[in-house]
Amino acid sequence: MKNWRERLYIIIERDEGQSRISRIYDIVMVVSILVSVIPLMFKETRPSHLIIEQVTVTFFIIDYLLRWITADYKLKKGALSFVIYPFMPMAIIDLLSILPAFSLLSESFKLFRITRLFRIARLFKLIRYTDKLEILFNVMRRERKVLGSVLVIAAFFVFITALIMYNVEPQNDPVTGEPTFKSFFDALYWATVTLTTVGYGDVCPVTPVGRFVSMLSSLFGIAIIALPSGVITASYLDELRSASKKEEEQEKEKEKDEASQS
Repeated sequence: MKNWRERLYIIIERDEGQSRISRIYDIVMVVSILVSVIPLMFKETRPSHLIIEQVTVTFFIIDYLLRWITADYKLKKGALSFVIYPFMPMAIIDLLSILPAFSLLSESFKLFRITRLFRIARLFKLIRYTDKLEILFNVMRRERKVLGSVLVIAAFFVFITALIMYNVEPQNDPVTGEPTFKSFFDALYWATVTLTTVGYGDVCPVTPVGRFVSMLSSLFGIAIIALPSGVITASYLDELRSASKKEEEQEKEKEKDEASQS
């Protein structure tokens, strides 16, 4: 017979063929996550925002505690599971989601404005309830070496391009009378938005050499950005096929079990 902790684990842990109460729990948590970020859409704090924060954080604290006390069923490492669990990626996200509540408990915590940004971490909690996001993170984990290599190449290209541009654009802008790039950070900013082919246009080279470098940066940027896009797309499709195949196998096993029972 299942004890109360095991029954709790079955309810809070998303799984195929879950019970009605487990589905209701998931819906409540997803709605709480989405509602909890509404105050971030406003600059001023309204009374309704405080109510939203208090209610949703209460749900998050309960969820965090329930997952912690049932960690041994998830990690299957005995008593050590309760020590390991708080350091798991999703547990850290859960904890960051709760931290903004401390500003409600004490005025002194309002000095830490960064806690407002922690509310954004609540959206990452949706990974637990969304298959597609979970597949995407699995893809990124599987292709981390390739993506890391592309990131290094992109960072090196941005740095070299910014360095060249910062040194070939020393003259003042003919409109503002100020240097095109006031600092090396401005050059890095320009190189990054050019590499990604965004090009906001707020910082532009004015010399012929600078414009030539800008053209090359845009062309190479397309190639560099295309590399991880192809890798992620191919791996994502593979993951979807694998997930679909797994679901078909589970359906067949379920049909066999039903047939044998009848």
